[in-house]
Amino acid sequence: MLNLWRRHLQSCPHRVRTYKKCSCPIWVQGTLRGTWMKRSLGVRNWEAAQTIVREWEAGVVREVKTVSLACEAFLKDCAARRLSDASLGKYRLLAGELTREFGDRSVASISLHDLRSYREGWDVSPISARKKIERLRTFFKFCIESEWTRENPAALVKPPQARPSPTLPFTAEEIAKIFRATEAYPNKGVYSFQSGKRIKAFVNLLQYSGLRIRDAVTLSKDRLDGNKLFLYTQKTGQPVWLPLPESVVRELHEVSPAGEYFFWSGNGLPKSAVADWQRSLARLFEIAGVKGHAHRFRDTFSVSLLKKGVPLETVSILLGHNSVRTTEKHYAPWVQSRQEALEEAVMKAWE
Repeated sequence: MLNLWRRHLQSCPHRVRTYKKCSCPIWVQGTLRGTWMKRSLGVRNWEAAQTIVREWEAGVVREVKTVSLACEAFLKDCAARRLSDASLGKYRLLAGELTREFGDRSVASISLHDLRSYREGWDVSPISARKKIERLRTFFKFCIESEWTRENPAALVKPPQARPSPTLPFTAEEIAKIFRATEAYPNKGVYSFQSGKRIKAFVNLLQYSGLRIRDAVTLSKDRLDGNKLFLYTQKTGQPVWLPLPESVVRELHEVSPAGEYFFWSGNGLPKSAVADWQRSLARLFEIAGVKGHAHRFRDTFSVSLLKKGVPLETVSILLGHNSVRTTEKHYAPWVQSRQEALEEAVMKAWE
């Protein structure tokens, strides 16, 4: 017969071995089919410990997997699924944190209380925290599928309230200031690897293509056919091409170095190149006296199309969104046809 008991930590005020309400490790001792045992179950939930013992007595043996080993297996699975480098990097970061936080504890021993305590140490924005909780849930779902645990404690972790900031495209005046700042951009010191002309070409690419900064930095020359920029291939197999002004294409060829890419040498990690360009843009905005970041060029691209009457569905395709709902969430107030309908409805109320 097997008996459960708490092995209380020194910091725990309780000493009764059968006390059930603290979070100290649970051990088991007794005889199982003629074999004496005394060992930790790797769990801290009393009900989970009882379930393990019942399964042992019924002849069901499940693997006890530590968090560190589970993280290793999870990352291997992510790599086998051919996830993007960006997604793999985020999962590696999460796995590293979980290993440092929980280490040799079994996956089944991680409780909702443990994850809430872990979340208290996060120093990220509400939106980033929501994404991190989603990745945490994915990890524990993988552990459930691997039969290392029965519950997903992350499913009960409530995400913080995230109030998305409004879409703020650059005004015509701000765009003018930014381009004037490219002429005053320093070509010495820490910024000597860039030039005003090169910065201007990069800004023009962002403004007229709506590319994310990483996609712009790693843009390869073979994606430009004449004045048409290949964006991506849809799930239907249909390629999406975007025409660029001839002046923008000419600038790209004038400032591009020898090699495969327009704004990246191809050496090192893309993440490092993106960080360099983010610093360069921050310096450019400082010279221009404009508050902004690279994504505002993407907003400017989208809003300019919508204000010209381009359908929301078309803008969604150009932005590469998986669903038009994503586009609508950020840009619905700028849909020209919708605004005209609202104005017409208000004016009818005057009659």
